[in-house]
Amino acid sequence: MSLMVHPFRFSLVCLLFAAFFCGAPSVRAQDFVVYDNLEQLQSRISRAGDTTLVLNFWATWCKPCVEELPCFDELREYYGAQNVQIVLVSLDFKSQLEKKFIPFLKNQRLKSEVALMADQDLNTWIPLIHEEWDGAIPATLVLKGKKRRFNLGKFENLEDLETFVRPLITDSAALYIGKKMSCEDLNGGKK
Repeated sequence: MSLMVHPFRFSLVCLLFAAFFCGAPSVRAQDFVVYDNLEQLQSRISRAGDTTLVLNFWATWCKPCVEELPCFDELREYYGAQNVQIVLVSLDFKSQLEKKFIPFLKNQRLKSEVALMADQDLNTWIPLIHEEWDGAIPATLVLKGKKRRFNLGKFENLEDLETFVRPLITDSAALYIGKKMSCEDLNGGKK
């Protein structure tokens, strides 16, 4: 039978084709921004205003970094309405954008804002982010006005991350009271 005899089949084929090639949300990678230099990242930081800004520095090749990413998404879900912004700043190479970074984002389906810091002159800009940072990742910087908190290393669970961020959240009366879930539990066991 030809498709012309059965117009319903033709319509169904066209609909499926359009859904597949127009990028259904489950197929597309998340939006992200590329910062080619520190000034661009600093501009993003200054746009936070009086918001509590959580910057997590990570990379797709860093296992502890990837394991804690779900905790940042969960923190965003809980505190997002309380003037808290999460920016996941990847230190992956810009040359690996198509081959590794975008497929990773497509697979992970992160909900937080994602940026790629492409400036590879790390020895210049890393000490400007925080004087105690030696460049090891994961690293997290929380900013609120002139206040700063810095953590080097992985957060083992959501409770630890929330405890670290809470002092710089405006409404400290609203505390996360939940189960002590590991970041991997929040990710459904995905690695």
